[in-house]
Amino acid sequence: MKTVSVIIPAHNAAATIAGTLASLRSEAAVIGEVLLVDDASSDDTAAVAEEAASRLALPLRVIASNCRDAGGARNLALAQADCPWIYMIDADDLHLEGGLRSLLSRSDAQPRAEMVVGAFRRRTKGEHHQFKLPYGYTVTGIANASAYLEGQVRSIAVGSALVSRRAIGETRFPTALAYDEDTLFWARLMCRAPLAVITQPVMTYFVSAERSDDRFTIKPAQRFLAWRHALRQLTDCGIAKSTLKTREGLVALKIARVHYARGDFDTAARFLAVAKAAPKVPSDIWRCMRYQLKLAVRRRFSISHALLQSA
Repeated sequence: MKTVSVIIPAHNAAATIAGTLASLRSEAAVIGEVLLVDDASSDDTAAVAEEAASRLALPLRVIASNCRDAGGARNLALAQADCPWIYMIDADDLHLEGGLRSLLSRSDAQPRAEMVVGAFRRRTKGEHHQFKLPYGYTVTGIANASAYLEGQVRSIAVGSALVSRRAIGETRFPTALAYDEDTLFWARLMCRAPLAVITQPVMTYFVSAERSDDRFTIKPAQRFLAWRHALRQLTDCGIAKSTLKTREGLVALKIARVHYARGDFDTAARFLAVAKAAPKVPSDIWRCMRYQLKLAVRRRFSISHALLQSA
Protein backbone atom coordinates (compact mmCIF):
# COMPACT_ATOMS: atom_id res chain seq x y z
CA MET A 1 0.00 0.00 0.00
CA LYS A 2 1.13 3.53 -0.76
CA THR A 3 0.98 4.83 2.79
CA VAL A 4 3.68 7.51 3.00
CA SER A 5 3.69 11.22 2.16
CA VAL A 6 7.27 12.35 1.54
CA ILE A 7 7.92 16.04 2.27
CA ILE A 8 10.93 17.85 0.80
CA PRO A 9 11.55 21.57 1.40
CA ALA A 10 13.79 22.96 -1.34
CA HIS A 11 15.48 26.30 -1.95
CA ASN A 12 17.79 26.56 -4.96
CA ALA A 13 18.29 22.80 -4.93
CA ALA A 14 18.52 22.20 -8.69
CA ALA A 15 21.99 20.66 -8.28
CA THR A 16 20.90 18.08 -5.69
CA ILE A 17 17.15 17.39 -5.88
CA ALA A 18 17.39 14.79 -8.66
CA GLY A 19 19.77 12.76 -6.51
CA THR A 20 17.46 12.99 -3.50
CA LEU A 21 14.49 11.84 -5.57
CA ALA A 22 16.51 9.02 -7.14
CA SER A 23 17.40 7.78 -3.67
CA LEU A 24 13.66 7.38 -2.98
CA ARG A 25 12.97 5.33 -6.12
CA SER A 26 13.40 1.99 -4.35
CA GLU A 27 10.56 2.96 -1.96
CA ALA A 28 8.03 3.74 -4.72
CA ALA A 29 5.76 0.87 -3.63
CA VAL A 30 4.97 2.61 -0.31
CA ILE A 31 5.12 6.27 -1.38
CA GLY A 32 1.70 7.77 -2.05
CA GLU A 33 2.94 11.28 -2.79
CA VAL A 34 6.07 13.41 -2.82
CA LEU A 35 5.37 17.00 -1.79
CA LEU A 36 8.20 19.24 -2.92
CA VAL A 37 7.93 22.74 -1.46
CA ASP A 38 9.83 25.01 -3.85
CA ASP A 39 10.65 27.79 -1.42
CA ALA A 40 11.53 30.99 -3.28
CA SER A 41 14.06 29.27 -5.55
CA SER A 42 15.74 31.37 -8.22
CA ASP A 43 17.08 28.36 -10.12
CA ASP A 44 15.36 25.45 -11.90
CA THR A 45 14.60 23.42 -8.77
CA ALA A 46 10.97 22.70 -9.69
CA ALA A 47 11.69 21.86 -13.34
CA VAL A 48 14.58 19.54 -12.44
CA ALA A 49 12.45 17.84 -9.81
CA GLU A 50 9.51 17.34 -12.19
CA GLU A 51 11.75 15.85 -14.86
CA ALA A 52 13.42 13.51 -12.37
CA ALA A 53 10.13 12.43 -10.82
CA SER A 54 8.63 11.67 -14.23
CA ARG A 55 11.66 9.57 -15.16
CA LEU A 56 11.60 7.77 -11.79
CA ALA A 57 7.79 7.30 -11.77
CA LEU A 58 7.44 9.09 -8.44
CA PRO A 59 4.12 10.87 -7.69
CA LEU A 60 5.51 14.40 -7.31
CA ARG A 61 3.48 17.49 -6.50
CA VAL A 62 5.26 20.86 -6.39
CA ILE A 63 4.02 23.44 -3.90
CA ALA A 64 5.19 26.99 -4.58
CA SER A 65 6.23 28.88 -1.47
CA ASN A 66 7.80 32.13 -0.39
CA CYS A 67 8.46 31.15 3.22
CA ARG A 68 12.26 31.39 2.93
CA ASP A 69 12.30 29.08 5.92
CA ALA A 70 12.66 25.29 6.03
CA GLY A 71 10.24 24.94 8.94
CA GLY A 72 7.61 27.07 7.24
CA ALA A 73 8.01 25.12 4.00
CA ARG A 74 7.52 21.83 5.83
CA ASN A 75 4.44 23.25 7.55
CA LEU A 76 2.84 24.02 4.18
CA ALA A 77 3.29 20.43 3.09
CA LEU A 78 2.12 19.02 6.44
CA ALA A 79 -1.16 20.87 5.97
CA GLN A 80 -1.65 19.22 2.55
CA ALA A 81 -0.32 15.71 3.17
CA ASP A 82 -2.88 12.94 2.59
CA CYS A 83 -1.17 9.68 3.58
CA PRO A 84 -1.27 8.16 7.08
CA TRP A 85 2.52 8.33 7.50
CA ILE A 86 4.83 11.32 7.03
CA TYR A 87 8.50 11.12 6.02
CA MET A 88 10.58 14.30 5.69
CA ILE A 89 13.95 14.62 4.01
CA ASP A 90 15.94 17.65 2.87
CA ALA A 91 16.68 18.38 -0.78
CA ASP A 92 20.42 17.68 -0.54
CA ASP A 93 20.21 14.45 1.49
CA LEU A 94 19.97 10.82 0.41
CA HIS A 95 17.59 8.11 1.50
CA LEU A 96 19.12 4.64 1.84
CA GLU A 97 17.46 1.74 0.07
CA GLY A 98 15.06 -0.19 2.25
CA GLY A 99 15.06 2.39 5.02
CA LEU A 100 11.49 3.56 4.59
CA ARG A 101 10.15 0.02 4.37
CA SER A 102 12.09 -0.92 7.51
CA LEU A 103 10.55 2.00 9.40
CA LEU A 104 7.10 0.90 8.27
CA SER A 105 7.81 -2.71 9.22
CA ARG A 106 8.69 -1.66 12.75
CA SER A 107 5.45 0.30 12.98
CA ASP A 108 3.60 -2.90 11.98
CA ALA A 109 5.50 -4.97 14.54
CA GLN A 110 4.92 -2.36 17.26
CA PRO A 111 1.39 -1.14 16.45
CA ARG A 112 1.25 1.46 19.23
CA ALA A 113 4.28 3.27 17.83
CA GLU A 114 3.40 6.48 16.00
CA MET A 115 6.99 7.59 15.55
CA VAL A 116 9.81 5.32 14.32
CA VAL A 117 13.43 6.50 14.35
CA GLY A 118 16.31 4.91 12.43
CA ALA A 119 20.07 5.29 12.20
CA PHE A 120 21.70 7.89 9.96
CA ARG A 121 25.09 8.89 8.66
CA ARG A 122 26.64 12.34 8.28
CA ARG A 123 28.61 13.37 5.22
CA THR A 124 31.01 16.32 5.43
CA LYS A 125 33.15 17.52 2.53
CA GLY A 126 32.63 14.25 0.70
CA GLU A 127 33.62 12.11 3.71
CA HIS A 128 31.14 9.61 5.14
CA HIS A 129 31.15 9.29 8.89
CA GLN A 130 30.16 6.35 11.03
CA PHE A 131 26.46 5.58 11.29
CA LYS A 132 24.75 7.16 14.29
CA LEU A 133 22.47 4.67 16.02
CA PRO A 134 19.42 5.79 18.02
CA TYR A 135 19.87 5.03 21.71
CA GLY A 136 18.40 5.78 25.12
CA TYR A 137 14.76 6.20 24.13
CA THR A 138 11.87 4.83 26.16
CA VAL A 139 8.58 3.66 24.67
CA THR A 140 6.63 6.88 25.20
CA GLY A 141 6.14 10.00 27.28
CA ILE A 142 7.75 13.25 28.33
CA ALA A 143 10.86 11.30 29.38
CA ASN A 144 11.87 11.01 25.72
CA ALA A 145 11.37 14.72 25.05
CA SER A 146 13.29 15.71 28.19
CA ALA A 147 16.21 13.37 27.44
CA TYR A 148 16.28 14.65 23.85
CA LEU A 149 16.43 18.31 24.88
CA GLU A 150 19.11 17.57 27.48
CA GLY A 151 21.29 15.74 24.94
CA GLN A 152 21.02 12.39 26.70
CA VAL A 153 19.78 10.49 23.63
CA ARG A 154 20.85 10.48 19.98
CA SER A 155 19.56 13.45 18.02
CA ILE A 156 17.07 12.76 15.24
CA ALA A 157 18.11 13.81 11.77
CA VAL A 158 15.37 15.05 9.48
CA GLY A 159 15.15 12.08 7.15
CA SER A 160 15.71 9.42 9.80
CA ALA A 161 12.19 9.40 11.26
CA LEU A 162 8.74 8.27 10.17
CA VAL A 163 5.76 9.83 11.97
CA SER A 164 2.05 9.14 11.75
CA ARG A 165 -0.05 12.01 10.45
CA ARG A 166 -2.45 11.38 13.33
CA ALA A 167 0.32 11.96 15.89
CA ILE A 168 1.42 15.15 14.16
CA GLY A 169 -2.10 16.55 14.11
CA GLU A 170 -1.80 20.34 14.28
CA THR A 171 1.81 20.29 15.51
CA ARG A 172 4.03 22.43 13.28
CA PHE A 173 7.64 23.54 13.09
CA PRO A 174 8.40 26.89 14.72
CA THR A 175 9.29 29.40 12.03
CA ALA A 176 11.76 32.27 11.61
CA LEU A 177 14.37 30.52 13.77
CA ALA A 178 17.99 30.30 12.67
CA TYR A 179 18.54 26.89 14.26
CA ASP A 180 17.09 24.03 16.31
CA GLU A 181 13.53 24.30 14.94
CA ASP A 182 13.49 20.57 14.22
CA THR A 183 14.49 19.80 17.83
CA LEU A 184 11.48 21.73 19.14
CA PHE A 185 9.20 19.93 16.67
CA TRP A 186 10.47 16.47 17.65
CA ALA A 187 10.21 17.33 21.35
CA ARG A 188 6.53 18.22 21.01
CA LEU A 189 5.81 14.99 19.17
CA MET A 190 7.74 12.84 21.62
CA CYS A 191 5.64 14.14 24.50
CA ARG A 192 2.65 12.21 23.19
CA ALA A 193 3.71 9.88 20.34
CA PRO A 194 4.70 6.31 21.31
CA LEU A 195 8.14 5.74 19.82
CA ALA A 196 10.08 2.82 18.35
CA VAL A 197 13.61 2.60 16.97
CA ILE A 198 15.45 0.54 14.39
CA THR A 199 19.20 0.15 14.07
CA GLN A 200 19.13 -0.01 10.28
CA PRO A 201 20.60 3.07 8.55
CA VAL A 202 17.86 5.10 6.89
CA MET A 203 19.57 8.11 5.35
CA THR A 204 22.73 10.11 4.79
CA TYR A 205 22.69 13.84 5.29
CA PHE A 206 25.15 16.46 4.14
CA VAL A 207 26.66 18.76 6.75
CA SER A 208 28.52 21.95 5.93
CA ALA A 209 30.35 22.80 9.15
CA GLU A 210 30.99 26.35 7.94
CA ARG A 211 27.37 26.97 6.99
CA SER A 212 26.20 25.41 10.23
CA ASP A 213 28.47 27.65 12.27
CA ASP A 214 27.45 30.73 10.29
CA ARG A 215 23.94 30.46 11.75
CA PHE A 216 25.38 31.37 15.15
CA THR A 217 27.40 34.40 14.06
CA ILE A 218 24.69 36.55 12.44
CA LYS A 219 22.85 38.65 15.05
CA PRO A 220 23.72 36.04 17.70
CA ALA A 221 21.93 37.66 20.64
CA GLN A 222 18.75 38.44 18.68
CA ARG A 223 18.57 34.96 17.20
CA PHE A 224 19.24 33.28 20.54
CA LEU A 225 16.45 35.24 22.23
CA ALA A 226 13.99 34.33 19.45
CA TRP A 227 14.96 30.66 19.74
CA ARG A 228 14.75 30.75 23.56
CA HIS A 229 11.24 32.21 23.37
CA ALA A 230 10.13 29.30 21.16
CA LEU A 231 11.90 26.81 23.42
CA ARG A 232 10.14 28.06 26.54
CA GLN A 233 6.75 27.50 24.92
CA LEU A 234 7.39 23.78 25.40
CA THR A 235 6.23 24.17 29.00
CA ASP A 236 2.70 23.75 27.61
CA CYS A 237 3.66 20.13 26.86
CA GLY A 238 4.52 19.52 30.49
CA ILE A 239 8.30 19.68 30.02
CA ALA A 240 10.07 20.95 33.15
CA LYS A 241 11.62 24.41 33.10
CA SER A 242 14.90 22.91 34.35
CA THR A 243 15.06 20.79 31.18
CA LEU A 244 14.55 23.87 29.02
CA LYS A 245 17.29 25.69 30.95
CA THR A 246 19.61 22.76 30.28
CA ARG A 247 18.87 23.07 26.55
CA GLU A 248 19.58 26.79 26.70
CA GLY A 249 22.96 26.02 28.20
CA LEU A 250 23.82 23.43 25.54
CA VAL A 251 22.99 25.80 22.69
CA ALA A 252 24.73 28.75 24.37
CA LEU A 253 27.88 26.66 24.80
CA LYS A 254 27.79 25.71 21.12
CA ILE A 255 27.48 29.38 20.15
CA ALA A 256 30.32 30.31 22.50
CA ARG A 257 32.58 27.68 20.91
CA VAL A 258 31.88 29.01 17.40
CA HIS A 259 32.65 32.60 18.37
CA TYR A 260 35.77 31.53 20.22
CA ALA A 261 37.00 29.65 17.14
CA ARG A 262 36.43 32.75 15.02
CA GLY A 263 38.21 35.07 17.42
CA ASP A 264 35.19 36.96 18.77
CA PHE A 265 36.11 36.53 22.42
CA ASP A 266 33.63 39.06 23.84
CA THR A 267 30.62 37.31 22.30
CA ALA A 268 32.07 33.94 23.26
CA ALA A 269 32.36 35.10 26.88
CA ARG A 270 28.75 36.34 26.98
CA PHE A 271 27.35 33.05 25.73
CA LEU A 272 29.68 31.08 27.95
CA ALA A 273 28.19 32.93 30.94
CA VAL A 274 24.72 31.77 29.84
CA ALA A 275 25.98 28.21 29.50
CA LYS A 276 27.62 28.27 32.95
CA ALA A 277 24.37 29.42 34.58
CA ALA A 278 22.36 26.51 33.16
CA PRO A 279 21.96 23.06 34.77
CA LYS A 280 24.36 20.64 33.12
CA VAL A 281 25.96 17.21 33.26
CA PRO A 282 29.60 16.87 34.48
CA SER A 283 30.99 16.71 30.93
CA ASP A 284 29.43 20.07 30.09
CA ILE A 285 30.71 21.57 33.33
CA TRP A 286 34.20 20.56 32.23
CA ARG A 287 33.65 22.04 28.76
CA CYS A 288 32.59 25.36 30.26
CA MET A 289 35.64 25.43 32.54
CA ARG A 290 37.93 24.54 29.64
CA TYR A 291 36.59 27.31 27.41
CA GLN A 292 36.69 29.81 30.26
CA LEU A 293 40.37 29.03 30.72
CA LYS A 294 41.05 29.17 26.98
CA LEU A 295 39.30 32.53 26.75
CA ALA A 296 41.38 33.94 29.59
CA VAL A 297 44.59 32.78 27.92
CA ARG A 298 43.64 34.10 24.48
CA ARG A 299 42.55 37.46 25.88
CA ARG A 300 45.78 37.84 27.81
CA PHE A 301 47.73 36.95 24.69
CA SER A 302 45.76 39.50 22.64
CA ILE A 303 46.42 42.26 25.20
CA SER A 304 50.13 41.43 25.32
CA HIS A 305 50.33 41.38 21.52
CA ALA A 306 48.57 44.77 21.28
CA LEU A 307 50.99 46.29 23.82
CA LEU A 308 53.98 45.00 21.87
CA GLN A 309 52.57 46.38 18.64
CA SER A 310 52.10 49.82 20.18
CA ALA A 311 55.54 49.92 21.82
